Amino acid sequence: MTDSSADDTSPLASRLGLGLAAIGRPAYITVGRDDDLGQGADRSIEGMRERAHALLDAAWWLGVRYIDAARSYGHAEEFLGSWLAAHPGRRDELTIGSKWGYEYVGDWRMDAEVHERKEHSLALLERQWAETVEALGTEPDVYLVHSLTPDSPALGDDALLTRLAEIAEGGVRVGFSTSGPAQGDVLRTALARPDLPFSAVQTTWNLLEQSAGDALAAANDARWLVVVKETLANGRLTPRGDEPAAAALAAEDGQPLDGLAIGAAVSHAWADIVLTGAVTRKQLRENLGARVPALPEERLAELAEDPAEYWAERSARSWT
Repeated sequence: MTDSSADDTSPLASRLGLGLAAIGRPAYITVGRDDDLGQGADRSIEGMRERAHALLDAAWWLGVRYIDAARSYGHAEEFLGSWLAAHPGRRDELTIGSKWGYEYVGDWRMDAEVHERKEHSLALLERQWAETVEALGTEPDVYLVHSLTPDSPALGDDALLTRLAEIAEGGVRVGFSTSGPAQGDVLRTALARPDLPFSAVQTTWNLLEQSAGDALAAANDARWLVVVKETLANGRLTPRGDEPAAAALAAEDGQPLDGLAIGAAVSHAWADIVLTGAVTRKQLRENLGARVPALPEERLAELAEDPAEYWAERSARSWT
């Protein structure tokens, strides 16, 4: 077999990206993680590296060409970098995104009191940019401020913005990710400032949290790269989640709940890339089998929760 796309490439593959948040560290906030990895599974660094490499191989052969990582995703960048080193011919066909502004502090412990720490400072940018390039063995194509929220000092830090502009001038698409109930407001604030070096955004949008949709459409109109994350709401929008209304709509649409959730995100023209957080090859294949829902959009809109309630529920989740 030659080092090219497989014959079973999914028609959805060009729109889906593989996010490594759940495969780069031993604990995460996804429903059913023990089922995904197996009770008593090897969650050592080497064990998780093997899982990550197998998943990246599957994504490659299935036609997925966008890979998302971050400094705070444990060893995700290192796992991706070692996989790239083993397959040097693949780098040019991939778009690699990463993020700075959080650091992983969980010490590879399941019971860590704190797993990640946020800091949007110039000093951390300088350190993490160098760490990202070293871990990947290459510069990322997309580099994002991790979780830009209204309380972040980043938009008012001229030295930080100047450094991000320098990175952008080197050919890297610079932007930010968002989280929290004010996602849309943060994005609209950035779009209104042409002096900022940003041209990419990664935002949570799913059937339960649809509040940023209009802002994402505006970003698309401004020719920003729009990446959608957490389409399965950390496992809530899967058969293992407890969402009977969403499950009923999925059954009516004739596809699994995770298929409905991914298909709903893909249905929006403003979504350039929709991330899957699959941690097994089976999940990845299932996600790539999603289709755009046949149900009217207003039916899907009825599933949306109040953003403050959605994010409060997410913040209360345990790392498992």
